[in-house]
Amino acid sequence: MTSPSEVVDANASTEEAAEETEKARVEDVLGRLIERGYKFVHPGDAAGEIVAVVGVRVHGNVVDVVRLDAEDEVTAIRMPEGEQDVLSPTTVLWRKDGAMCEVVDALLELPDASESLQTQRSGGDVIARGCWVRDDRGQAKWLRATA
Repeated sequence: MTSPSEVVDANASTEEAAEETEKARVEDVLGRLIERGYKFVHPGDAAGEIVAVVGVRVHGNVVDVVRLDAEDEVTAIRMPEGEQDVLSPTTVLWRKDGAMCEVVDALLELPDASESLQTQRSGGDVIARGCWVRDDRGQAKWLRATA
């Protein structure tokens, strides 16, 4: 006969194993994004609390953004490189919402932007340039390079 303490220990052990498996899965997903060249920012609220993990990758003439609000609340978007606000683009070329693994797998399956489709300036420089700038409240905004 199983004692109540043995049942509690078994349940705790099962929960710990599930938690470790989930942590490993998240690390794997983030690692795959990093390998592909994603750079991450962590937007915060007015109190400085992190509200999401956002990965951005600029390549060719597109910007790919993945926003992780929770493991089952992830959004990935591909947009043209000229978008002023990559967190709220006006033009979306591709979008997927859902669970982390499903969304990230779909994002990583998208073809890279073709070199032949890149929009270039007269000097041959690719237009897609910029950087993230963090303000004193811990929030960040993408600023597109103008020169």
